Amino acid sequence: MSVPYSFIVLTHNEELHLRRFLESVADLNAPVFVIDSGSTDATLGIAQEFGVQVLYNTFINHPQQWDFALKTCPVQTPWVIGLDADQVVTPELKQRLLSFKDQDFAGVNGIYFNRKNFFKGRWIKHGGYYPFYLLKMFRYGIGYSDTTEKMDHRFVVPGKTEIWKDGHILEENLKENHISFWIDKHNRYSDLVAQQEVERMQSGAEFAEHPTPWGSPNERKAWFKKIWFKLPRYLRPTLYFTQRMIFQLGVLDGRTGIIFHFLQGFWFRLIVDVKIDELLKQQKHGDQTK
Repeated sequence: MSVPYSFIVLTHNEELHLRRFLESVADLNAPVFVIDSGSTDATLGIAQEFGVQVLYNTFINHPQQWDFALKTCPVQTPWVIGLDADQVVTPELKQRLLSFKDQDFAGVNGIYFNRKNFFKGRWIKHGGYYPFYLLKMFRYGIGYSDTTEKMDHRFVVPGKTEIWKDGHILEENLKENHISFWIDKHNRYSDLVAQQEVERMQSGAEFAEHPTPWGSPNERKAWFKKIWFKLPRYLRPTLYFTQRMIFQLGVLDGRTGIIFHFLQGFWFRLIVDVKIDELLKQQKHGDQTK
């Protein structure tokens, strides 16, 4: 019986991660598609070694790259699993996938995986980072990439979803062991997030999924984002960091974890707020010169 799902993974200079990912799913014997955006390291050689199909697309942002992948990959299975190159499938999750049968999930269009995130070799267990559910598996042709986002890519499916709490994907970007890489990456991300919020602020655009505190993980995230947008800039990073450190017990993650929560929960959000103000001032000055 053929495997009812295919994997898609995005790459750009992922020689540190791609072999690790492909080895974690090799026993599943599922089709794997790699969408590369111009790797110059050993990424493509590793993909060739494992016999996976590689497609190329110029990278604009993650949501658009996933949109290209879902519309272009010659997927022949009823389900697709979209993962990042720095993620791996754990043995427990692999067992769930080995026993997965399409007919057992009639009426279900998407499945959330539970993620464990690592920073500098440490599992970030607190501060709202675990459990952390990501919609990663969905019916092909039904799930899609939310291209209204610029940075924070997510898949969207209409209809019923299911959450797999046991079995995990592990996420650890080894490049981020060098803090300069993490800072440079998140500085670029802050540009996109600031642009996104200014556009949403001015257009009043709605979320792709209905924001509600009682819905799916994606719907709850949309609800939190809606609240976030209403909070005063510069105050909200402090509130968020306090929530993660105190109320969500981020302090229990130790020194490395506290550094992560500070950088991701405060520094990054503060930089976004600064850039939002810069964009608004640029627009104001531009209107005045017309």
